[in-house]
Amino acid sequence: MPIIVNVDVMMAKRKMSLNELSEKVDLTLSNLSILKTGKAKAVRFSTLDAICRALDCQPGDVLEYRSE
Repeated sequence: MPIIVNVDVMMAKRKMSLNELSEKVDLTLSNLSILKTGKAKAVRFSTLDAICRALDCQPGDVLEYRSE
């Protein structure tokens, strides 16, 4: 899939653990892990908004398009 999820990169830049992000975003660890590993089929805008707020970033920092 040409959409790359860079949640793990942004978490590393912010020195934030998956547990900490999970609490701030109010998502279960398993759902956040699915998103982080790029296995998610969709992302709600409200979830993306919460992730961007927690990581102090833009949606383009979390999602990236690469042509195949």
